[in-house]
Amino acid sequence: MTSHSLTEVYAVESAKIREKFESDGKGGAAVEARSDLVDKLVAGLFGRLMGPGAGPSVGISLLALGGYGRRELFPYSDVDLLLLVRSQRSLWDLGLRVVSTPRPVEECGKLDRKNLEFSIALLDSRHLAGDPDLAAELRESIIPRLVRRNRADLVADLVEMTAQRHEKFGNTIFHLEPNVKDAPGGLRDYQVARWLGLIRELDARQRWAPPEDLWPAPLGREAAEAHPFFTDVRAFVHYQHGRDDNQLDYALQESAAKSGVGVRLGGTALSPAEWMRMYFRRARAISRLARHLLDDAVRPPKSLFSLYQDWKSRFSTPEFSVVGGVIYLRKPELTSLPTLLAAFELVARQGLELGREAERWVEQAAEKMGLREPPPTPALWNDLRKILAAPEAARALRAMHRLGLLNALFPEFHAVDALVLRDFYHRYTVDEHSLRTIENLGSLGPVGRWAVSPGGPPAAGRHRPRGDTGWEPQFAELLAELEQPELLFLSLLFHDVGKGMPCADHVEGSLAAIEQVFARLGLGSGERETVRFLISKHLEMSRTVQRRDIFALETVREFAEKVGTPERLKMLTLLTYADIKSVNPEALTPWKAEMLWQLYTGTANYFSRSLDEERLTAGADAKQQAGTLAAGIPEEARRDFAAFLEGFPRRYLRSHSQEIILRHFQMEQGLGSAPAEIRLENRGRLWELTVVTRDRPFLFASLTGTLAAWGMNILKADAFGNAHGIVLDIFRFEDVHRTLELNPGEIERFKENLTGVLAGRESVEGLLAGRAAPRASPTKVHIPTQLRFEQPPFLEGPPRTTLVELITEDRPGLLYQVSSALAELGLNIEVALIDTEGEKVIDVFYLTEKGVPLAAASEKALAASLRRKLHSGVPL
Repeated sequence: MTSHSLTEVYAVESAKIREKFESDGKGGAAVEARSDLVDKLVAGLFGRLMGPGAGPSVGISLLALGGYGRRELFPYSDVDLLLLVRSQRSLWDLGLRVVSTPRPVEECGKLDRKNLEFSIALLDSRHLAGDPDLAAELRESIIPRLVRRNRADLVADLVEMTAQRHEKFGNTIFHLEPNVKDAPGGLRDYQVARWLGLIRELDARQRWAPPEDLWPAPLGREAAEAHPFFTDVRAFVHYQHGRDDNQLDYALQESAAKSGVGVRLGGTALSPAEWMRMYFRRARAISRLARHLLDDAVRPPKSLFSLYQDWKSRFSTPEFSVVGGVIYLRKPELTSLPTLLAAFELVARQGLELGREAERWVEQAAEKMGLREPPPTPALWNDLRKILAAPEAARALRAMHRLGLLNALFPEFHAVDALVLRDFYHRYTVDEHSLRTIENLGSLGPVGRWAVSPGGPPAAGRHRPRGDTGWEPQFAELLAELEQPELLFLSLLFHDVGKGMPCADHVEGSLAAIEQVFARLGLGSGERETVRFLISKHLEMSRTVQRRDIFALETVREFAEKVGTPERLKMLTLLTYADIKSVNPEALTPWKAEMLWQLYTGTANYFSRSLDEERLTAGADAKQQAGTLAAGIPEEARRDFAAFLEGFPRRYLRSHSQEIILRHFQMEQGLGSAPAEIRLENRGRLWELTVVTRDRPFLFASLTGTLAAWGMNILKADAFGNAHGIVLDIFRFEDVHRTLELNPGEIERFKENLTGVLAGRESVEGLLAGRAAPRASPTKVHIPTQLRFEQPPFLEGPPRTTLVELITEDRPGLLYQVSSALAELGLNIEVALIDTEGEKVIDVFYLTEKGVPLAAASEKALAASLRRKLHSGVPL
């Protein structure tokens, strides 16, 4: 058979396998059929290569590894092969010159510490062609001996590889678009459980056995029942993507739910949310088994004396004992709810784990409770508050959730159990997000853990844990100062449960749910009011930071009036910190953390009556600020420095360090007759562009248009102006195509384009015309366009500006379109606050028209212009 005919055979047979899968949806049969097909083709090619003289005596064997070895070859998975030889002479005798390195059978019995993964892969080896005796020797002698000698190293490697893989996914199964293979609770975890079972059996009894038969019940049974579902899903995902891509994205979730992938319900259609809940429940079963086997594999054996010492541990009680950091119930049949909650308090305070038997009794208790409406329990709040206030509260709550006790105690939380919402900005399910908020606050730890400097974040270059912003010491101090931190954690647990309820506003749903929780817990009236406040206002601080000038006195005053007390301010600040940080790993940027802290300090100062009451507009005021900041400036330049500051809002002074402000002043001093002073800095993932120039029509539009022409994605922007017509614009943008990074010479040309546009030598239209039209990425979530006008009252006197807030779907060149509309109408930008959340843009402008707020006719004209430019088709 020619290679051409082999290609045709493979294509025809693969099409039949796919057709059969699309007919019956059985992924297991599909992957097994593809394995059989590849077996035939590989064996045929091997026979042609070896020639007529090849036989068992040659000492050459071809084996399948990995998923292929397990006969689980998914539609686009790689085909892993091992050419096993008795010795290199076996190939030389055939006259073969092999480029890739075959493995002598003796080498397979030696542990390669630089490639432990190969030794683990041998556990899935399967003979395909060639010398069967050589393959049998590997399986029956070499591999068992290898495992027996090196069990500890193999297990340690598996544990490390799994931990690293889990870390990439945030150590959670609850992703909105999970990876069905590599994410926690996916098929890779299922295989880790198989490998651990085989390693243990080969080490203890030197025999092979079906891994599923070696797992503890009922964990093993539940995971094995989940496996066919994941096989169906992964086969479906491969066929839909047309490649080895295991991401279950939103579109595929809808298709899978509509097609009933993995579900046998007699034609009953599921919504995508219902189908994903089935997915996560099965992922949870696999995750629990893998976690149990990994923990068991690394737990050292105990001597009788150490077991006795643990039994008499200071953590043990008449109801349960603590052995090796694991909690065991002494008399499970007599266990009550207070006893179970006391065990979970130990988990929360000491970071212990429940033993498997204890977990089983918790599950049984939860099942019994789930059959009836939870009765009011006056003592429940006393038990729960101890858990919530403990350092490892999130660990205990996760265990309670995993075992069903949290849903049994609080049916309201069941509404968000494994709930997927189509919001690409959020990465996790609603329940996982809620638990992460508690986890992220708990990770702040005691204040003494940080070397806190009173003036700001830790010094640059200090090593920080992954995801930290540099402002954790300040937030940790707030947490340590709270009078009742358990009320904050209770609010976090239930702040989003309304998302699982049939109501238009999830905050209203959450407030309705918490009333039911109050009735069950018996909180005091003051405690209830605090929790109601935190849930009802849990978006208020984030909105204020994103959409208002937080350095304006009127903004601070309005926010302070909504908060009411310094204690509530601390709690709301921490809730907002945790809420944003738990959206996705990149959501809480250092800039957002700093702005959140600035709003907190500004409002705290307002409460203490120490907040300044004037903007920085008067010459004397500017001179005073200049005197404070002018260290290092020559005496003759200080008058110019005061003039530079005059007219800038206090927001500018408070959001920039002395070093940065002096740099901006130096840029202004260097202007001379040049059209602009430009500074471009790489900030890792983002670039920061600072432009100091004289005010002119279409200035902001010229800058945003040039950035758009270069294909830059503007994520944030600030615009300031002083009393002398000097404008300071700062943009933070993403170089989508890495143009500046990969072509450093383009940086100067980029600056020249900016200077040319500002000088009038080049036009934005010309730059845009010379660039390929940007391709808008397909959006995953529809974001309706919203436009709002407001004239915020000034602290003293009538409004000075008109606030315009635009919320819409991000697209290439959006900010240029918006700023062009403002410029064409002759509107002046006093302050610009530009922010991007995933695919949603939130642009806030403080505008004036000839020095006063916009007239009604101007607002109407701006709305019409934006509608035309954005082509939204949505009434604004």
